Amino acid sequence: METGMATFTGLLLLLLLGQPGAGTGGDTEAVVCAGMACYTAHWGKLSAAEAQNHCSQNGGNLATVKSKEEAQHIQRALAQLLRPEANLTARMGKFWIGLQREKGKCLDPSLPLKGFSWVGGGEDTPYANWYKELRSSCISKRCVSLLLDLSQPLLSSHLPRWAEGPCGSSDSPGNNIEGFVCKFSFKGMCRPLALGGPGQVTYTTPFQTTSSSLEAVPFASAANVVCGDGDQDKSQSHYFLCKEKAPDVFDWGSSGPLCVSPKYGCNFNNGGCHQDCFEGGDGSFLCGCRPGFRLLDDLVTCASRNPCSSSPCRGGATCIQGSHGKNYTCHCPQGYQLDSSQLDCVDVDECQDSPCAQECVNTPGGFRCECWVGYEPGGPGEGACRDVDECALDPSPCAQGCTNTDGSFYCSCQEGYALAEEGGTQCQDVDECAGPGVSPCDSLCVNTQGSFHCGCLTGWELAPNGVSCTMGLVSLEPPSGPPEEEYKGKKKGSTMAPAATASPTRGPEGTPRATPTTRRLSLSPDAPVSSDPLEMLAPSVSPGVRKEPSTHHVTAASGPQEPAGGDSSIAKQNDDGTDGQKLLLFYILGTVVAILLLLALALGLLVYRKRRAKREEKEEKPQNAADSPTPGTDC
Repeated sequence: METGMATFTGLLLLLLLGQPGAGTGGDTEAVVCAGMACYTAHWGKLSAAEAQNHCSQNGGNLATVKSKEEAQHIQRALAQLLRPEANLTARMGKFWIGLQREKGKCLDPSLPLKGFSWVGGGEDTPYANWYKELRSSCISKRCVSLLLDLSQPLLSSHLPRWAEGPCGSSDSPGNNIEGFVCKFSFKGMCRPLALGGPGQVTYTTPFQTTSSSLEAVPFASAANVVCGDGDQDKSQSHYFLCKEKAPDVFDWGSSGPLCVSPKYGCNFNNGGCHQDCFEGGDGSFLCGCRPGFRLLDDLVTCASRNPCSSSPCRGGATCIQGSHGKNYTCHCPQGYQLDSSQLDCVDVDECQDSPCAQECVNTPGGFRCECWVGYEPGGPGEGACRDVDECALDPSPCAQGCTNTDGSFYCSCQEGYALAEEGGTQCQDVDECAGPGVSPCDSLCVNTQGSFHCGCLTGWELAPNGVSCTMGLVSLEPPSGPPEEEYKGKKKGSTMAPAATASPTRGPEGTPRATPTTRRLSLSPDAPVSSDPLEMLAPSVSPGVRKEPSTHHVTAASGPQEPAGGDSSIAKQNDDGTDGQKLLLFYILGTVVAILLLLALALGLLVYRKRRAKREEKEEKPQNAADSPTPGTDC
């Protein structure tokens, strides 16, 4: 009755999971136990979270696939699940396993698991079987499933590949999701019960799965043995429980084969014996073992006298036989250590002891040292890591100045430039004239690349400090002698050459007219400012702006004409002492004075002509009066 209820419960669970037409008892056969764990395969269009919840309700997790051996066990469980489904259509199906990557954790291509971790623990294992390259995504949780062709038989040479994708939800479990695989771990296993005659054994595991064909039965499982040929009146039932008899020793607590019958003797299933079966004369039989083995307490099972013959150590652990052949110890290779069971090996994190100068990266069975950013592996005698001189690279990372520091560098700019905000490696010009504070110049400010300069308005000149402006002062001195004598008396490097002079001539009407000659004006930077009445003066201009004086012709009232040969000697002397700013100042002022003198000359000439005309009119009137007759005189 209890067996029937367990079977009914298993079938009802399959219906709730949505098994697509599986035959009766199909789910009870989809279980494989080996080593220290059992694997169960299930139909069900569930999300990864719902599948994990189903496994955890029975004390397990979604399955891990940490080795090729474990992948083979899961493939056998899936083969059992697919076997009743003979008419599956050709399509690809996916079954969830317990490999997931949380939201916000990014892909790590350097690791076998690519940044994923097992639900039951353990982030990195050497075995991986990815179907294709993974997408680099960190914005959502990602889960892994086994990819199968449901219409093809599973071959041991082609283990299921891993495919990653969204973890699904209750409304949308995911594309092509057909089921999931659970894993249940145990502290030990019992051997299957041996039947020496006709009978049926049904095992009920702690995770509520029933099966009659387990290769290893997990600890705490119950066994129901029904002996007989199927006749319920003559059948006998026996109940057993897998218990831990001693540390790491598990058995059913029964002695001898079950369901033995003199009718069959050793001819039925070798009498239920593990190795040899010896019949007695009265139809009874006994079990025996081959040389090198010993019979265990159940009088059925044979065990090697070498405790390591049963390969009790798992994974990469090596079994070492103890003294007198009664015990053993497991040893791990370098870089690994025994786990809590003392039967398997786990990786040692050597980075906990800080063996590296800078960065330590743990790897399965070892570790590797790396350098921080800004460092590189050093040569002999240079230490583990040495600084990289980024400023010595070609091209330099900085636009102008580069200063190397320990593990890094920083950029600087020349005076008049500032670092750009983006990147901190480029320099941009600083506009000193447009700054938020007071202008650096008293008057005009002109920005240039990396600098600036000051200028002044017309009539002002730049002070020696290059910032302030002063009023341009001009002193006018009357000539103290004839023009030629004054010119000869000037010192070498004087500020100005004599002004243009003209020799008087007579016009048609006898009025004097000057014939102009040309003089080149020049200024010495340190000479005192002096001028003849007809000299031209110019104000200062902005720094950097230079004007050459143009040739002007002026008309003078009198004065001798300068010899032709004097122009070349004067020009040579003036060229050596020319200062552009003062020359332009005197040039402009001289032009104004010359114009005023010309206007005064013209005005004087006009006044002279009017007076002369009046005088001539007065002279003509008396003459006219003498010529006219006197009244009363007879002509």
